[in-house]
Amino acid sequence: MYTAKVMDHFSNPRNVGEILSADGVGMVGNARCGDIMKMYLKIENDIILDAKFKTYGCGAAVATSSVATEMVIGKTVQEVIRISNQSVMEALDGLPPAKVHCSLLAEEALHAALWDYAIKNGKYYEGLKAPEEHHDHHANH
Repeated sequence: MYTAKVMDHFSNPRNVGEILSADGVGMVGNARCGDIMKMYLKIENDIILDAKFKTYGCGAAVATSSVATEMVIGKTVQEVIRISNQSVMEALDGLPPAKVHCSLLAEEALHAALWDYAIKNGKYYEGLKAPEEHHDHHANH
């Protein structure tokens, strides 16, 4: 069901924890499945020097946030804006269909942390949007 890479990141997650003096913090959650993801970024001269995460959720949520932190360290803010849930899934060699939403959460948490950084520092980045208010998308159906 899960690829070896997903299992590896779930069993040995990278960059767990928090950055106390983080330049950007993003928290997203999905009430329906109970996953909560918090990303911390250390940013200097528009380069991500460090990334850490805390995730409460299933194995796929932990794995996607772990691999996402690995993907962003050393990259510029502009490069990180372009990281999509698709690239997160590819880095894990794929996710089961029921767990695709976890990769979306990872993308959203990264973007929320970048948005936090941009707002705090009065910066504007092409393609970076305010985090959406999260609500249960299935509530109205």
